Amino acid sequence: MGGTMDGTRKRRRGNTRQRIQDVALELFAEQGYEKTSLREIAECLDVTKAALYYHFKTKEEILVSIFEDLSRPIEELIEWGRQQPHSLETKQEIIRRYSEALTGAAPLFRFMQENQATIRELRIGEMFKTRMLGLRDILMDPDADLVDQVRCVSALFTMHAGMHVLQDVESDPEEKRKAVLEVATDLITQAHRGSGGG
Repeated sequence: MGGTMDGTRKRRRGNTRQRIQDVALELFAEQGYEKTSLREIAECLDVTKAALYYHFKTKEEILVSIFEDLSRPIEELIEWGRQQPHSLETKQEIIRRYSEALTGAAPLFRFMQENQATIRELRIGEMFKTRMLGLRDILMDPDADLVDQVRCVSALFTMHAGMHVLQDVESDPEEKRKAVLEVATDLITQAHRGSGGG
């Protein structure tokens, strides 16, 4: 059996829609969303504009589809979390899975960081906020003290900061992810204990 990563990459390569998303996101990140045209995306992929059109009519459609695809694991995680007991194990598992989902969405986060005006315009920021609030609600106990509420929100922010702020810190990406995860887990654990959870 080859590694799953290998299989995923092959599958992505064979899938035109995903290849368009990958190349578009690279171009958006490199030269900015505004400056990238559909024609350039088609040229990079070595397909006709008509072939591109078959999948996406506008740049906006491409970007929104990337966002939806990459944030699907986060939505599934929220759904799963809502059905679990409000235990410390559940919360730690949510943080762990969120860390993995964020790693998968790293290119999108980089893009969001550098193209904030576009993100606002396309309401991707709003969609993202809704997901954040969904996560916050399953991590936070309804009767938590303000301090513990802040801890829960900080755990999420720690993970986002880990995506951006630590980019230029010299260290292995997996080590970094683990360090960020450890801090976020500490915050969630403290918050849980604070609100009388066992």
